[in-house]
Order: sequence, then structure tokens, then C-alpha cells
Amino acid sequence: MPRTFDDARRWARLGTGLLVGAADLDDAGLDAPSALPGWTRKHVVAHVAANADALSNLVHWAATGEPTPMYASPEERAAGIECGARMPAAELTAWLRRSADALEEGMAALGDEQWKSSVVTAQGRTVPATELPWMRSREVCVHAVDLAAGPSFADLPADFLAALCDDVVGKRGAAPGPALTLEATDTGDRWELPGEGDPVALAGELHRITAYLTGRDGGPTAPDGGPAPALAAWL
Repeated sequence: MPRTFDDARRWARLGTGLLVGAADLDDAGLDAPSALPGWTRKHVVAHVAANADALSNLVHWAATGEPTPMYASPEERAAGIECGARMPAAELTAWLRRSADALEEGMAALGDEQWKSSVVTAQGRTVPATELPWMRSREVCVHAVDLAAGPSFADLPADFLAALCDDVVGKRGAAPGPALTLEATDTGDRWELPGEGDPVALAGELHRITAYLTGRDGGPTAPDGGPAPALAAWL
């Protein structure tokens, strides 16, 4: 079933709650490694907090018509994450909560016509503002798992996981990679990923399929008993 605007708003709120709760740690806890290579949990929290501020820029763009890029530059974006990763835990998590609340309030204030406004993402894509809740739901839900502080893909709603798989397969299908067929054994969802060679059939629970497609897990075992084919970076 295709995702809807209301679905995305719901997932964004749910993911925010998961992430904020998982990030409620002291300095030692947040200075520990995350599931993302080279990043501590503080890096992940700073990234998500900065993302809320950046999406608030796009909300402002939609509300006023004034072009307001997500970030001034890729360098500014990276510097902001590194600065946040050096903050004390209390200051960093306060930024996380404050930026999330401001984004939610800004989106709640948009009218129907403003939601139809076009904005430009950090990747240069022109999208309607109605895409912003989906962009945010991906950030908070996936990075709640990346914190490696409790939540896993198994804790996320099945409809979100299926929508995320749809999104990832669409993006991966445009880039070189192995041909795959993937089946979620617990929900019956199925995806075909065009690519190189004969398709490799992979089957497993939906949360494992999602983790694999997003590069967070080695994936279900291939039919020959070997590992699933390696995938390039998702985003």
C-alpha cells in the first residue's frame, strides 16, 4: 500500500519519540560508538538535531515563498555535526528536543496551499513540501536504530518498514548493483531489484529485509547458504 501524508506524519512523531528516548543518556553513554562506522552516538544525535533545523528551513520556504536552503553548504553541515558531537550530553539532547518541537510546530502551521509549495532538498531535488514528513520519518526512525541504544528495526511499524523498502528499492534500482528478489516472510511483501546477473532470491522477516536494504545488516542467508550480496551505500 502506498504511503500517505498522514502516515508520514505519524511515523515522524513515533520515530522522534523513539530517538529522543534512546538518546536520554549521560556523556559516557552518548560518547560510546553508534552503529555507524566512525560516529559516536553524539554524532548521530547532532545529525538528527541539525536535520530538524534544516527541514525547518524548508518549512519556512513553503510558508513564505522565500528560498531557504536546508544547509549553507556541505562543509557547514559537517561542521555542525562535529560541533554537536563535542557538546555536553544535556546540551545536545536539549537541542535535539528543541529542534524536533520547532519542526513539528512549523509543519502543523502550514496550510493546504503551503504544503503544495515546491522546495529544494540538500541533494538538489525539487519536491513538494508534502515530502518533508517522509524525509523526517526516515531520519528519526532509521537513526533511532543507529544509536545502538535500544530500538531496532523490529520495533518500527510494519507499514513504515514496507514504505522504506519501497523507497530504497526505487533508489537502488537506478544504480549498478546485484539483481535481487526479496520477500518478507512475515508480511508477504515482495520487491524486485533490477541489476547485474541472475536475480538472487532472499527471504526473511520484514525488519531484516529493511535492515539489509538500508545497509544496516548483512541480510538473510542466500539460497546457497552464503551471505547475501553486498550492497552499495543507500544514501
